[in-house]
Amino acid sequence: MNTLFSPLKLGSITLNNRIIMAPLTRSRAEENHIPGSLMAEHYAQRASAGLIIAEATMIMENNSAFINEPGIYSQAQVDGWKKVTDAVHKKNGKIFLQIWHGGRATHPSLNNGVQPVAPSAIAIDGQIHTQEGMQDYVVPHELSLDEISGIIDGFKIATENAMQAGFDGVEVHGANGYLLDQFLRDGANKRQDIYGGPIENRARLLFEVLDEVCKVCGSDKVGLRISPLNSFNSMVDSDPVNLTTYLANQLNDYNLAYLHVMRSDFFQQQSGDIVTPARQNYNGVVISNMGYSAEEAGTGIAEDQFDAVAFGVPFLANPDLPERFKANAALNEADPDTFYTPGSKGYTDYPTMK
Repeated sequence: MNTLFSPLKLGSITLNNRIIMAPLTRSRAEENHIPGSLMAEHYAQRASAGLIIAEATMIMENNSAFINEPGIYSQAQVDGWKKVTDAVHKKNGKIFLQIWHGGRATHPSLNNGVQPVAPSAIAIDGQIHTQEGMQDYVVPHELSLDEISGIIDGFKIATENAMQAGFDGVEVHGANGYLLDQFLRDGANKRQDIYGGPIENRARLLFEVLDEVCKVCGSDKVGLRISPLNSFNSMVDSDPVNLTTYLANQLNDYNLAYLHVMRSDFFQQQSGDIVTPARQNYNGVVISNMGYSAEEAGTGIAEDQFDAVAFGVPFLANPDLPERFKANAALNEADPDTFYTPGSKGYTDYPTMK
C-alpha cells in the first residue's frame, strides 16, 4: 500500500516521500528580484520534502505582482537560483521552479509604469500592496496575437534559464488567477478570437506554453498547477468540473511529471470536487493541495484518490515537516505577520524537532 512515506516516480526523478512543499511566495528576493543566500538557506532547510516546488517566479521583467518576488529572466537571477539548487541538492533534496506570468494581477507601480496585460480588459476587484501603499488594480491591456507569441517565448526562455540554474524541473503556473489561468476561465477571458470562447480556445495558450517548455527540458521534467475552483484574484468559471475534465484528458498527450490540483477555493465562494475528475481522466501522477492534514493526505494516497499532497502553510513553520509527520509530533504554528516581510524572522528561524 502506498503511503505518505512511499517513494514516488515523478517523471525523470524518484521522490523519497510524497510530502511535497507547495510553491509559496515569500518576497525575500534581493534587489532586481535576485535570489540570495537567505532564500538558499530557507529552501535547504526544507530539503527533506519529497519535492520542493519553489515559489512563483517571473518569466520576464515588468511582471511583478508582489514586492521582492524572484525572477528567472536575467543571468544574475539564474546565478542566484543556482545557489538555491546547489544548497538543496547538497542535502539530497529535489526542487522544481514554478514559472509564472502575473497577467492582470500586476500593477504599474511595481513595474516601471508598465500596464498589466490579460486576455481581456477586465480589472481585478480590490487593491494590491505596492511600495506606495495599497492601490486599486488597474484595467489591463488586452494582449494582441503578436504579444501572446512573446509570452510563449518568455516561458520557453524561463525554462532554459531554470535548467541552467540547476532545477530538477519546472512547474507551469496555470492557477490562482494569474495569466494562464486568466485565459482558461471564462470569467476573465471574453476574447472573440482563437484564444477565447469555447474551452478548446481558452486552453490554447496553456498548451502552446507546455509545448515549448517541454521541448526545452523534456516533458518528464514539467509539472502543471491548476485551480479551477479558486476565486482568488476575482476568478470564476461557469463549469470548473468540465474545465478540469477537459484539461486532464488533453494532458494525457503529454508525458508530464505531474498534474498539481488545488482542490478548493481560498474564499469558499465556489465548492465542488475537481480532484476526482482529475484523477479519473488523467493517466499520470496527481498531486492534490489545500488544507490537508497528514492523516487525510495519507488516507487519500492509500485509497488512490491522488499520488501525493502538497503542503503550504505547514512547511512555512516546519522545515522538518516530513520528520514531524513520521513521528506524529506537534507542529509549529506559522506567523502570518511575517509571510511577506523582509529578513529571516518567520522565514529561516522556525525550529526543528531537534
